[in-house]
Amino acid sequence: DHSAVNTLFVDDLLKAFAETPPPKSRSRLMPDDDDAATLDILDLGTGTALIVVELCNRLDDCRVMAADAAAAMLELAIYNIEVSGHRGRIQLDQVDAKKLHYIDGQFGVVMSNSIIHHIPEPLVVLQEAVRVTAPGGLLFFRDLLRPDTKEQLDHLVETYAGNEIEFSKKMFAESLHAALTLEEIRDMVTSLG
Repeated sequence: DHSAVNTLFVDDLLKAFAETPPPKSRSRLMPDDDDAATLDILDLGTGTALIVVELCNRLDDCRVMAADAAAAMLELAIYNIEVSGHRGRIQLDQVDAKKLHYIDGQFGVVMSNSIIHHIPEPLVVLQEAVRVTAPGGLLFFRDLLRPDTKEQLDHLVETYAGNEIEFSKKMFAESLHAALTLEEIRDMVTSLG
């Protein structure tokens, strides 16, 4: 159950909106009859779309392109979106985050939760995210942080997955090991200007 983590992600995203409001425009995603300005958001690695459902529950004037490379995840997302009642505001797209087919500057916000550690070349994903973010827009990425030591990694696995089966513990440990350090992600972002 990731509901608490998903809620925290949305809380922090909305705080970022309050500090620096992202640009709104007439939606290119799903134009509606009233032609009012909305906030177009891209969620990279949306998975089952539970974060975008939570976001749409709390933010009325947005439209979301919920993108993921895995068809199986998007199948589950269809159900979650339908149940939420946000079918008119959330569109699904099966796409590789390293090769986005969106136009430059299309989205006021590009967000992502926990996909960077899954990507062999994360800089390419970050470049694409920057490309499709509108001038003055917001990039909001959250991911795992690689522990400094094996002892820290083992402690995190025991703390958060200690009651899980061995396979789950192994997967979590591998994810933590694959994550970037704060210095690595800062260097990547800095290299993009």
